Amino acid sequence: MNPGVGDVSERLRLEQFRKALVFLLAGWSGYFVMAIELLSGRLLAPNFGNSIYVWGGVITVFMLSLSMGYLLGGHLSVHAPSLRRLGYLMLGAAVLTLPVVFWGEPLLDWIFDSVHDPRYGSLLASSALFFLPTAISGTVSPYAIRLLVKHLHASGKSAGSLYFVSTFGSAVGTILTSFYLVLWFEINQILLGMIAASVTLGLAAILVGGNHAEE
Repeated sequence: MNPGVGDVSERLRLEQFRKALVFLLAGWSGYFVMAIELLSGRLLAPNFGNSIYVWGGVITVFMLSLSMGYLLGGHLSVHAPSLRRLGYLMLGAAVLTLPVVFWGEPLLDWIFDSVHDPRYGSLLASSALFFLPTAISGTVSPYAIRLLVKHLHASGKSAGSLYFVSTFGSAVGTILTSFYLVLWFEINQILLGMIAASVTLGLAAILVGGNHAEE
């Protein structure tokens, strides 16, 4: 085989693998956000109940944090975007979820004792525990779109495909978490499992991405 042809074929396979990994990261990010949003209601319930204003506070925090994440991800994607850096974003979201596991209960107890109105208490608790990991998760989709777009005329198709995968991941995260995982595992076990998956995917992106940057 011509060595040049072999090199081109290898590069094409690696590029296809990187593209598939970008889609996988986007889908997992959607799963991660929705699963945590569902679990947040279970975490807040012992202190603040499960009323409509608790869920209103949770949804508000998640929507605001995602909007900030989308904005940040768009800005970050302008500066030498790479699969490696996308992996670091995934790792960041995982690391920022760890306080929910290790300090969530004492923090919720402290907020419950300090803020007497459960509406604002649940809003504050949601912000303290979930704003940062959700915002970093929100950076993944716009950043991933930039990695997929090679030509301007295909940008709409790339964005549509990416958001399809991300939203599909959200749907899977919703159904699996609410129908099955909460019946089989403790909340912290679910969170630690998702953190481990995020770390694995983030490290894979870092290793596969290397120092490669998209123009």
